[in-house]
Amino acid sequence: MSWIPYAAARAVLFRLDAEDAHDLTLRWLERVQHTPLMRCLADARVDDPVQLAGLRLPNRVGLAAGLDKNARCIDAWAALGFGFVEVGTVTPRPQPGNPRPRLFRLPQAQALINRFGFNNEGLEAFVGHVRASRVRRDGAAALVLGLNIGKNAATPIERAVDDYLLGLRGVYAHADYVTVNISSPNTANLRQLQSDAALEGLLAALMQERARLEDAHGARKPLFVKIAPDLDEAQIGAIAEALQRHGMDGVIATNTTLAREAVRGLPHAEEAGGLSGAPLAEASNRVIAALRARLGPGYPIIGVGGILSGADAVAKLRAGADAVQLYTGLIYRGPALVGEVAQALRTAGRI
Repeated sequence: MSWIPYAAARAVLFRLDAEDAHDLTLRWLERVQHTPLMRCLADARVDDPVQLAGLRLPNRVGLAAGLDKNARCIDAWAALGFGFVEVGTVTPRPQPGNPRPRLFRLPQAQALINRFGFNNEGLEAFVGHVRASRVRRDGAAALVLGLNIGKNAATPIERAVDDYLLGLRGVYAHADYVTVNISSPNTANLRQLQSDAALEGLLAALMQERARLEDAHGARKPLFVKIAPDLDEAQIGAIAEALQRHGMDGVIATNTTLAREAVRGLPHAEEAGGLSGAPLAEASNRVIAALRARLGPGYPIIGVGGILSGADAVAKLRAGADAVQLYTGLIYRGPALVGEVAQALRTAGRI
């Protein structure tokens, strides 16, 4: 178990600008992940294997996309006890994202607001970092890795499919699964891709390209779609129907929310961007439950949003999720949250 006191580290990090602290942490993890110092942070992985979309996850706790956009710290995440790790979102071409400041803490609510806008180094650099990961070179079985793809901000929404196909082609050989991010609120018009006609065209194109890549590589990689929490019942139903009709392998619910009711009046609450953390839990669980009701048993659902304790993760399981992902909870609770959540889900799964 890690003997590094995260509470002390957090006290220092929270004195810094939120994005500076984020970048500092990632740079530190990148530098120490291949050194003996990483053993001070590492934790034993809870053994709770589950089959999901044809993948064997060592446990049901994953890292959510967005924390490591450029895939620079894969080996560090592998040491923290995750059952699976998702990195990105990556776009075909490098882009700086939205102007700073673009990340804000709301500690009274254990929440964050971000408007990063898919800032990343681009597909070529991203794939290079994935290939450089030692745990990946040791064999895919050592870590289940998801690669999350999106569109460039400069690409017109009517050409969005082109970017997603470029992303799928670029990451396919290096992923255990691929996630299609159509739900970030920080790229203009992106969420329009969740609407009926746009979603139909995107999913049809992706499945056709996946079939071609499967033949070329001799391997079928599962495709997930990540959706927003700000959907009504009719929208959720339409998405669920489209996912099944096109043969998508699973869904990740949910991305950040535009809602502010739970944080109104707090400093930074009215900043533009997506809200994550504790206030997202209820909305995320609502979408998960609605998806499960529409998709039926057996369809893979990964729940994300508002997990800051083992009990929060169990609530996702009870709502209908098969596995969960963490992001904002790690900022507030630190690496110990991974083991706590994994143990809680293992216990809940045996009841």
